[in-house]
Amino acid sequence: MFFVVLCVLQKAWFMLVYDPVIHARPLTEYISAIFHGLPMDCSIAGYLTAIPALLIIGQSWTGSRWIFIVEKVYYAIIALTLSLIFSLDLGLYAYWGFRLDMTPIFYFTSSPASALASVTWSEGVLGTAGILFGAAGIYACLAYISRKIKVTPAGKASVTIVMLLLTALLFIPIRGGVTVSSMNLSRAYFSANQRLNHAAVNPVFSLMYSATHQHDFGAQYRFMTADEATSALAALDSITMSRPAVAPDSVPLLNESRPDIYIVILESFSAHLMPSLGGEPIAIKLDSLAREGLSFTDIYANSFRTDRGIPAILSSFPGQPSMSIMKYVEKTENLPSLPGELKKAGYDIKYFYGGDANFTNMQAYLVNAGFENIISDKDFTLREKASKWGAHDNLLFDKVIADVKATPADAAPKLRVIQTSSSHEPFDVPYHSPRFSAEPEKNAFAFTDSCLFAFTDILRQSPRYDKSLIIFVPDHQGCFPAQIDDVVKRHHIPLVMTGGALNRKASTDATIGSQIDLGATLLTAMGLDGGALTYSKDLLGSGPHYAVISDPAIISIVTQSDTIVYNCDANQVIDKKLAIGGEQSETILQGAKAFLQTLYDRIENL
Repeated sequence: MFFVVLCVLQKAWFMLVYDPVIHARPLTEYISAIFHGLPMDCSIAGYLTAIPALLIIGQSWTGSRWIFIVEKVYYAIIALTLSLIFSLDLGLYAYWGFRLDMTPIFYFTSSPASALASVTWSEGVLGTAGILFGAAGIYACLAYISRKIKVTPAGKASVTIVMLLLTALLFIPIRGGVTVSSMNLSRAYFSANQRLNHAAVNPVFSLMYSATHQHDFGAQYRFMTADEATSALAALDSITMSRPAVAPDSVPLLNESRPDIYIVILESFSAHLMPSLGGEPIAIKLDSLAREGLSFTDIYANSFRTDRGIPAILSSFPGQPSMSIMKYVEKTENLPSLPGELKKAGYDIKYFYGGDANFTNMQAYLVNAGFENIISDKDFTLREKASKWGAHDNLLFDKVIADVKATPADAAPKLRVIQTSSSHEPFDVPYHSPRFSAEPEKNAFAFTDSCLFAFTDILRQSPRYDKSLIIFVPDHQGCFPAQIDDVVKRHHIPLVMTGGALNRKASTDATIGSQIDLGATLLTAMGLDGGALTYSKDLLGSGPHYAVISDPAIISIVTQSDTIVYNCDANQVIDKKLAIGGEQSETILQGAKAFLQTLYDRIENL
């Protein structure tokens, strides 16, 4: 009962803190959230009670001191663990918008410094104090309850029988009842308000569920038979067939078959920063480059974090709702990649990043993708690494500019991938725009915007500019504005091409797509085979065109006319935008499920 009450109180505290975001009205909806999350709370309480129950049996047979020591150690571990999970969940939800899972554990184990880079000193101190205070409070309550339990050797047989029966009955709340389905995250979903559903979820169960679903990918997201999945994807392709507004053979993308390619991966950028895409005038330099070059106006980020975004861009591999392919080095060895294909075509390839390349196993992925030369924080001086994420973007681009100047005019074609980081929280940059003096987030975006424009301006003076193609693409969904509950709008991103090698200048393209389509678009324009990038589609070619979006528990398909956002945990469509009639909605929904199912089949077999 104590563990159940503790989970309910945590839920109430979470809803109080995030009331401006959840905004449930009437307030009875909060009571509904507590009620619908109660079975999950009981499940966690059952898990946590099993060991104390067995210790009580042990106490009835022996009064040995070691049992009491084990009990105290168990309570101390549980108290600290619960306090840590509750605190992390409370703090991270503001940034990520989903309850705690294995993602931060993966980030922390790969690079603790990078994982904590967004945390300010005050947040760190207050967070640590909160964790310790919470742990002390939970331990004190458990110790008090323990002292109230009296076990005497005289009744050890009856105590053993009763406690074994009661412990066995814990199976019912742990499993979530006696029905066919066992406890899962969907049990907490009850409302059209997704934030309210999140509030109902127990963060301990969410973390445990995520930890136990990091393997056996071929058993996850099973919606239909393999043949049905093939048919569903074929049906999705048939309703998304389209032709480009401008035929590729009439106006080719490139005027150079083997251009120098610069792919600039923009941290957290989105369409909401650019007026030409309907956003605010924040990234005005990128906006001007979009107007003078080629701007794809209907592109969507595949996922929500960098470790999913980089494989989407460089390997045309879609992001995943429940795992990160970067975590599995042995699987990334088998991923095809755009850099790998260009390397086969004679390209010299290099990667530039101002931070820790080991964060989220990124270096292993990049090496597997074909990069032998990776510039990262180790290549900057201690003074240059002033940001919590490493070197600021201006210094990062200085490295790229030095590389440009050192390249002979007759050198082999090159691929340079530049990953920015300054527009990541805590948004502390060496730049002060008078337009955003009181808005550090916008100021950070304006800083990176100024850096990429300065880089482009200097590149224009290079003798190789006429054979250069510059591509700007964000790594994942935008972090501005902070709260956008609309999944599709949150993932709307720019894809901008410019440079002397670009043939289609001062133009826009409204073909719908995502980051995974960059690979096939480039390779096709260069006359190279992009068949290895099986998920990628040429944005400038005829064929099926749609965008795939994945967030924790969510898969979404965006087509030119219809959109389906499906929550796999809740087994419900949480958003849909349909053309008149909406006859295609079921086809798109089944296509989304089939896409996810076959993606996890592919992951299992990598």
